[in-house]
Amino acid sequence: MGHTKLYWLHALTPLHVGAGFGLGFIDLPIMREKITKWPIVPGSAIKGVMADHYKASDSARAKDPLLAAAFGRGGEESANSGSLVFSDARIVCLAVPSLRGTFAWVTSPLTLRRLRRDMQAAGFAPLPPEPWEVGEDEAHIPQPLGAPPVGSALNTRDGKVFLCELDLTAREKPEARIWAKTLAEAVFPGDAAWQGEFVRRFAVVSGDTFGFLSETGTEVSARVCIDDQNKTVKKGQLWYEESLPAESILAGLVWCDKVYASPGTGEDALLAKYCASLPTLQMGGKATTGKGRVRFVAAAQQTAGGAK
Repeated sequence: MGHTKLYWLHALTPLHVGAGFGLGFIDLPIMREKITKWPIVPGSAIKGVMADHYKASDSARAKDPLLAAAFGRGGEESANSGSLVFSDARIVCLAVPSLRGTFAWVTSPLTLRRLRRDMQAAGFAPLPPEPWEVGEDEAHIPQPLGAPPVGSALNTRDGKVFLCELDLTAREKPEARIWAKTLAEAVFPGDAAWQGEFVRRFAVVSGDTFGFLSETGTEVSARVCIDDQNKTVKKGQLWYEESLPAESILAGLVWCDKVYASPGTGEDALLAKYCASLPTLQMGGKATTGKGRVRFVAAAQQTAGGAK
């Protein structure tokens, strides 16, 4: 798949990309994929945030043909669709509390299998191994390698991993280490300290366990609106908001298969200019309460992690 990049979203604070009003006890739930119920960030939201970051206002697009080509332009005569296409960002590693090691970056075989398909489309080489099966009561962690060996921060002395209220048996797997190193190098390029932290906190659980954690492991906050005169909660103004926990990691694809409006540049040039890594972006709602700070990492076309 030509002219394609894999991008990563790393939540630095809780991330609320809302789905409107909920039907359960959570009044403002986050967006979820229909078939899996796993958290997502819609591609349209990401494209809008990127357009805002590059100040692609109507007047700026009218003056800059590259902006108009990348993000589109309105008007009856000169309208064109944006050339950049962002897929939804799907969850890769959910950050969940751990009794040992503070928190874990948790994923599942199906999550990795879908990610591997996207990595192949984006031109990653060599690819990490095909995901393997994980028992319902197991958590697969990276097998220690090197001198001195780097062990998991999650494994207790009796070989258990405790994620939220789940008691899982730890299994050390070389495949888990390959995946952990591949993801660490992609999400934290050039940062050896955070790469090491990721490997130490990485765990692969079964699909059912991951689904349970995705449903119950998100952050839910109670919010109120105070009456200015009485200094009490306004009637009916107590609600609950859901957020994706800080440190969670998502991934998606961005591609450019046609350049509209003939700005005199090619597909790869647009990707390079408007899909570069950014240390901080504001995404989703509740920005005034500190939510929605993310890192946007545009992955390189190749990674060496799969060969280690």
